[in-house]
Formats: sequence, C-alpha cells, structure tokens
Amino acid sequence: MRLRHIEVFHAIYVTGSITNAANFLHVSQPSVSKVLAHAEMQLGFALFQRIKGRLIPTAEAQMLFSEVDKVYKQIRSVRNSAINLKKIKTGNINIGLTPALGFDLIPFAVAQYKKANPQVNINLQTMHNDEVHQALLEHKIDFALMFSPPPLSGVIQHVVCESQLVMMYPTSFYPNLPTTMTLDEISGHQVIGIWDSGPLGDLIWNRLTEGDIEVNADIKVQTYFIAARLAAQDMGVCIIDEFTARGNLNNKVAIASITPALKFNLKSLHLDNKSLSHVANDFLKLINELAN
Repeated sequence: MRLRHIEVFHAIYVTGSITNAANFLHVSQPSVSKVLAHAEMQLGFALFQRIKGRLIPTAEAQMLFSEVDKVYKQIRSVRNSAINLKKIKTGNINIGLTPALGFDLIPFAVAQYKKANPQVNINLQTMHNDEVHQALLEHKIDFALMFSPPPLSGVIQHVVCESQLVMMYPTSFYPNLPTTMTLDEISGHQVIGIWDSGPLGDLIWNRLTEGDIEVNADIKVQTYFIAARLAAQDMGVCIIDEFTARGNLNNKVAIASITPALKFNLKSLHLDNKSLSHVANDFLKLINELAN
C-alpha cells in the first residue's frame, strides 16, 4: 500500500464513510473513492462493504488496520515534527557584511530576530567586496550584504535597498549646519580622502574628477568609520555612506545630503546553486523590511 492508500483507508475506517473521510482529509469525495478503488485493486481484495449506507470494514481490513494504524501514527508524528520545526526555528545563519552595516541596521535586525527565534545561531563576519566570492565558494557564509558589489561568477545578487553617500562635517566648519551641500562647497576645507575604499570610493572620485573639483586631502583612509571619527576630531570633511554616518553622529559633527545625489545599492549575494535555509531566508526578509 502506498502512503496515500494508507491515509484514505485509515480515514474511511475511522470516520465510517467516504463523505466524512473526504472532509477529514480536505479533499473531494471522488478523489477518496478513486484512491480506495486503486488500493483494493492493488491488494486484490475489498476493504469495505456498503451496508445500509455505511462502509463496513471487511475481515481483511480489520486484520490490516492495526498495522496501518501504526504507520499512520508515524506519518502524523513526522507531520507534527515538521510543523514544530517551522514554528520553532533552529539552525545557523552565517552572514558576510560590509563593516558599515554593523553600526545600526544589522545589530537592530539581529536583536529583533533573536527575540522571536532564540534557538537560531547567527554568525556575523565583516568583510570587503574582494573577500565575498571566496567566502561564498568555501561556504563560510550563507549570504553577504555589500555596497555596489561587482558581478561575480555563480553568484546571484538582489537589491536590498537604494542608499546614498552623505557629507559628514565638523560643526565648526559650517556653523550654519547646512542639510544639503554640493561637492564644490568642500573645496576650501580639509577633506579626508577615501578614494581607495572600493566601489563607493570610485563613485566619489569620479564625481570630483567630472566636476574638476580640487580638494585638500592630506589624510587618506580606507575605512568609513575612521573617516567619521577623524571628522569628529575636526580633522576634515568626509563623504561616507549614510549607514556609517548615522551610526557615528554626535554633537561635534553634522550630516548633509549631497546634491546631485551620489546613489548606490545595498545588495545581498548568495550562490546560485545553493538554496538558502528557511532561517537565512527569513532573516534576509527582515533586513529588507528594515532597510526600506
């Protein structure tokens, strides 16, 4: 007997009719009748006799039922376990992320997710774009969250949200605290250079080059966090992503949007030949919700 035969036989035996069995299994009556007929054909004997409108188990069915009931209880146990696994999530989520996301978005997401799913382990690894491909191929991470990553062989990329670069400046430089600035307005001030910081550094440098804008940049860094901390020490203006800027805002610095805007995408990356676990998928969905 196939599993579907067992389910239908058990339902009819317990409920006493095809109609009740169909309601119990949430299927149509013709479907139950068809499965029963197929089971009897394969077995070579009848399982039920219709007497006064009810299906009465045959002697063979009565002898068979005790074994079928054992299998049915095992099937039900498997289903209940699957339902419980869905409700009580367990597993591991390994994430590679650009350091900028560690100030606000990811800590908030982890805190929110762990409250609802305390049995899930989350491992965060900060990395740069050039480290992501190898980490995915070696299965060190399930997915990565990066700013404007380049195309990578065998890797699927999805846009999480659109973001932009902002100006973080010492309040002593601009006492009127502007909320919008052009790159021309920083030409007279010391600027902390981050031109070698990857795709976003290229974005800044290209805009400066296109606008023929010269800046004083005798301090250069590769990390936006360091640029933000130097700005707080009155060492210069920096152009950084808004995630880092918001995470390092204090009374010594202010943030201004750049016009025209310097936009970029935060993207998730995972291997195209490996499906994400349901817990990793759920966490990624949460990040999408919080980022938008």
